[in-house]
Amino acid sequence: MKKRLVTSALPYVNNIPHLGNLTQVLSADVFARFCRSKGYETLYICGTDEYGTATETRALKEGVSPRELCDRYHAIHRDIYAWFNIAFDYFGRTSTPEQTKIVQDIFTKVDAAGYISEHELEQLYCPSCQRFLADRFVEGTCPHCHSEGARGDQCDSCQTLLDPIELINPRCGVCGTRPVPKKTKHLYIDLPKALPLLEGWMEKASKEGFWANNAIQVTKSWIRDGLKERCITRDLKWGIPVPKPGYEDKVFYVWFDAPIGYVSISANATKDWKKWWGDPENTELFQFIGKDNIPFHTVIFPSCQLASGETWTMLHHMSSTEYLNYEGGKFSKSLGIGIFGNDVQDTGIPADVWRFYMFYNRPEKSDVTFTWADFQEKVNGELIGNLSNLVNRTLTFIQRFYPDASLLKASLDEELWKQVIAKEAEIDALLERAEEREGLRQILALSSIGNKAFQDGEPWKLKNSDPQKAMSLLKTLIYLIRDLGIMVEPYMPTTSTRILAFLGSENARWTDLGKAEGIGAFTQPELLFTKLEDERIESLRTRFSGSQEERKLKEQTTLLEKKMEQKEDQVSLAEQFAKRVILKVAKIVNVEKHPQGDKLYILTLDMKEEESRTIVSSIVPYYNAEQLEGQHIVVVSNLKPANFRGVKSCGMLLAASDPQAEEHTTCEVLFAPQFAVGTMLTPEGYEAPTEALPYVKADHFFSIPIVTEGGVVKIDGKSVGKDGVYLTSKQYLDGPVG
Repeated sequence: MKKRLVTSALPYVNNIPHLGNLTQVLSADVFARFCRSKGYETLYICGTDEYGTATETRALKEGVSPRELCDRYHAIHRDIYAWFNIAFDYFGRTSTPEQTKIVQDIFTKVDAAGYISEHELEQLYCPSCQRFLADRFVEGTCPHCHSEGARGDQCDSCQTLLDPIELINPRCGVCGTRPVPKKTKHLYIDLPKALPLLEGWMEKASKEGFWANNAIQVTKSWIRDGLKERCITRDLKWGIPVPKPGYEDKVFYVWFDAPIGYVSISANATKDWKKWWGDPENTELFQFIGKDNIPFHTVIFPSCQLASGETWTMLHHMSSTEYLNYEGGKFSKSLGIGIFGNDVQDTGIPADVWRFYMFYNRPEKSDVTFTWADFQEKVNGELIGNLSNLVNRTLTFIQRFYPDASLLKASLDEELWKQVIAKEAEIDALLERAEEREGLRQILALSSIGNKAFQDGEPWKLKNSDPQKAMSLLKTLIYLIRDLGIMVEPYMPTTSTRILAFLGSENARWTDLGKAEGIGAFTQPELLFTKLEDERIESLRTRFSGSQEERKLKEQTTLLEKKMEQKEDQVSLAEQFAKRVILKVAKIVNVEKHPQGDKLYILTLDMKEEESRTIVSSIVPYYNAEQLEGQHIVVVSNLKPANFRGVKSCGMLLAASDPQAEEHTTCEVLFAPQFAVGTMLTPEGYEAPTEALPYVKADHFFSIPIVTEGGVVKIDGKSVGKDGVYLTSKQYLDGPVG
C-alpha cells in the first residue's frame, strides 16, 4: 500500500470562504479519512494562500499591513474549517520562511536547467502611484466578453486569462488613474520547451490516476491551443523575492509560488517532508480542486517540477469539481452572495447535516445549484427518513425486546448479508477513485436495503412465530448498521461516532467492514437528527437572500427601527425624521418613459455620488421630459429600493399636492434650483447625518407628515432647508407633501 499525500486547493486568504469554496477542503477530508480508516499512511495538508496582488490591494484598502490582513483571515479560515470538523494533518500558510526557501530553490534549478527566459515588455504604469501595476492592480473592460470590472489577470465573467495590457479602458485599482504603457523586464517559464516532458508525464499519469474528465479536457485544450511562456514575476512588495540580479524590486507571481505551497506546508508539518514529496515510487499524490484551477495543477506546477530536474512525487489523481451555484445564481466572495462559512454556523444546523448535503450534491460531473428546498428535501428524506430511520427503528426494537444482546448468538441472514457485502465492495471501489458523491449515495442505497429488510421481515411478528429467524434478521441488521457507521465516518464523523457508540464499537474501522464480530453491549439509541420544518427553511432562505452587505444593512435597519420605536414617544417628529431620513438634492440628467408603465418615468439622477442613481416616478400625466431634464429635485435618498415593473427604483422624489382634490390627481414636483446638487436638507435646527443611515421603509417615511405652509415645506412645524434657505412650493402653498 503506497503512502497517500492528499491536498486541497489552497484557499486565498483575503475573504471568508463560502460553501462553493468549502467543496474542495471537504472533498479532500472525506478521501483522507477514508484512506486513514482503510490503513493507508496518509498526510492531508492545506493552508491559506497569502502572497499576491489581491492581498496587497485589500490591505491597502483596509489600511493594514499584508501580514496583519493574512493573520486575521488565516484565523477565520482555520476556525471555519474546525467547525466543519475537517481533519487536516496540518493546516498552514504560504507566507513562511520554508516557502521562500523552497520556491527560490526550485526557481534556481529551473533557471539553471534553461527553462527560464527574460523578456522586455510594455507594462501598465500608474503615474499617480509611481509604480508598475501588477495584474490585479489593473481593472477595466474584458476584451472578449466586454464585461465591466475585469481584472488584469482574469475575467470572472468569461473565465478568460488576461494580460493587463489587453483591458479596454484600464484604470489603477488603487487610485483610479488611467495607467500608461512603459517598458520593463520580467522572467518567464518556458512552457513550450518543457512540453515534451509534460506530455510524456501526463499521458501516463492521467490514465494511472484516473483523472476527472474535466481535468483531462482542460489540460489537453491548453496543450492543443499551444503553450506559451508564462510570466512568473510581478511588481509587488508582498511576495517572495526573486533571487536573480536585476530583479531585486520584483517578487514571484503568486501562481508560480502558490502550488509550491503544498510542499512548504508539508515541510512545516513534518521534518520528513521529502519522504512524501521526493518518493514517487512509494507515494501517490491526490489533489482536490475546482475546475478553474486545473491548468495550474496539471500544466504549470508539473512543468516546474519536471524542469527542475529533481525527483518529485507528482500528481497521481486529480479530483476536479464543477461549480456549486446558489439559488439560480453564482456564489461570489467579491459580491458577498451565497452562504458563507460563518453564516452556516449561525443557522443552528449541525455541521454533519451540511457535510451530508455538500457530498450528496457534490458537483463531480456538472454544475450543481444549492437551493433551500432541495436541502430540506434531501435532509428530511435521505438523511432522516432513510439512514436515521434505520438506526432508530432497529436499535429501539432490539433494546426493547433483546436488551441482553442474546440475538448476537444467532446465525446471519446469509441472503441479506450477501447483498451487504456486494454493496460494500462497490462503495469501497468508488471511494478508491474519490467518487464521493456516488459513494455516499450507495451508502444510502445500502441503508435502504436495510430498511426494506426490516419492513418486509416484520420482526414484530417473527419474534413470536419464528424467534430464530427474527434474531437472524436483527443480528444481520445490527452489523449492517455497524458497517454504515464505519462508512459514513468520512462524510459525517460526529454521526459515525454516535452510531458506533450505540453498539459499543467506537474503534471500528474500514478494515472491519463485512466482519460479523466486534459489537459490544447495546445502548439506548437517540434520534440522530432533527427534521427541518418549512417555517425554519423559509426563515433561512429569507435571511440569506441578497448579498452579505445587504444582509448587514437589513440587520442594522431592523435594529435601528426597534430602538427608534422604543423612543418615539419621547422624541419629536422632526427629530425622528432627522435621524431616520436623508433628503438630498439631485439633478435630473435623463428622462425616459418606462416601457411597461404608461404613467411612469425612469429618471437618471446626478447626486454627487460615485454612480448615478435611478428612480421611477408616476408623474407622466403632469410633466413632459423637457420640463424635467436638468431640474434640481429633492429625493428621499435612503428609501428602501423597490421594483417597479422590472426596474429598480433607488429613492423617491418629493412633490406637493392639492389638499382639496381627489388623491393622486394633482402633483407639483418640488424643484430646488436654490440648492447645489448633493446638498442634504433637514428640518430647521437639526444637522445632516455625518454617516450613512440604513434604509427607511416607505410606511415609516409616510408615517411622519410633511406639508407646505405658505409655500414653505415643513416637518413638525420646522422649515426644511439648509443654512436659512428653505425648500418651497409654487402651486400648492398649503397642503400635503409626499
